[in-house]
Amino acid sequence: MFMLYTPQTANKALPEVRRLFSNILTFKKRAVELQEQVEIIIQSGSQFEEFVKKKQELNVAVSSYYKAIEQLESTGVVLKDVEQGLLDFPSKRFNEEVWLCWKVEESEIKFWHAKDEGFSGRKPLVPSGFPIKDKGVDPSELERLK
Repeated sequence: MFMLYTPQTANKALPEVRRLFSNILTFKKRAVELQEQVEIIIQSGSQFEEFVKKKQELNVAVSSYYKAIEQLESTGVVLKDVEQGLLDFPSKRFNEEVWLCWKVEESEIKFWHAKDEGFSGRKPLVPSGFPIKDKGVDPSELERLK
């Protein structure tokens, strides 16, 4: 599914996004544990049966991990970096497509960046909307602020 988020709709979606991201971390941890077990089996010279069964378990875990990513991204949110807990929400700032940027430890969506910028290009959101060249508010908000 594709959808554009506003800062408000992105913040409203955060509880579910957090839950889905937590699932990703759980499945990743399990896959890493199983990979380590497979390596130990290989190094110990164990029988094929033990190796094949553990490898099949690993395959299921890796598949579950990717399914969890797919489930999160089916909301329209894009997982940028699992290790950093970095996710982007597609949005529009005026007529420009941009990303609302969120890290898992942040309480709400507080930053955005252009499509061709990454995490280092994050800019703060202003309370009433996107900044204009980082110096003001969205013109559609001006009437409300008077």
